[in-house]
Amino acid sequence: MGLKFLENKIKERNKRILFTECDDKRIKKVINLIEKKKLAEVVLLKEGGIEEKLKTGVELLKKNKIDGIISGATHPSALTIKTAFNFKKGLVSSFFLILWKNKKYLFADCAVIPEPNAEQLAEIAIQTAESAKLFGIKPRIAMLSYSTKGSAKDGTLEKIRKATEIIKKKTNLVIDGELQLDAAIIPEVAKSKKSEIIKGDANILIFPDLNAGNIGYKLVERF
Repeated sequence: MGLKFLENKIKERNKRILFTECDDKRIKKVINLIEKKKLAEVVLLKEGGIEEKLKTGVELLKKNKIDGIISGATHPSALTIKTAFNFKKGLVSSFFLILWKNKKYLFADCAVIPEPNAEQLAEIAIQTAESAKLFGIKPRIAMLSYSTKGSAKDGTLEKIRKATEIIKKKTNLVIDGELQLDAAIIPEVAKSKKSEIIKGDANILIFPDLNAGNIGYKLVERF
């Protein structure tokens, strides 16, 4: 499947995208692909350290001379995230787009907030759903846990349940929780565990904390 489903959307927007790490082999490959397929206009910053490049990128963004920055391949994610605070106040979270067979999933939060509380967890889910819509994905959110629908009794589950209720009150998003992973993505398991909202067809997986999220996406990536 690859990323072909995104190419037309990208071409239509005709954006100018700045790259801060143009010496990295992976980035060079990406830039060659973008230019070959005419997906966007590439802007390269070759001089200076990464912090200087990010600062320049922010200035260019504020002057509308570029439309976005690709960064974080060779330096700590914290630098890129810090840059984002120039444009977004409040909670900043992350997601990983996972493509597997004919399925598209968004995993969150796997890189930013170590121990989100219920309100933060709800906001992570809402932000990720908005990001999914940009990819043309209709959000179906599963709030992940080691428990499904009260199968376990533990204080750590309360924030997941509370976050689920917050989202239901604030939005019209399709959401269910708390759910074990198999109940979230396998219809047969969902049926046996009485998950009747998502029915094993979740495409947004919200992890309860950064440990679970980071381990989860890397397991999928490596396997």
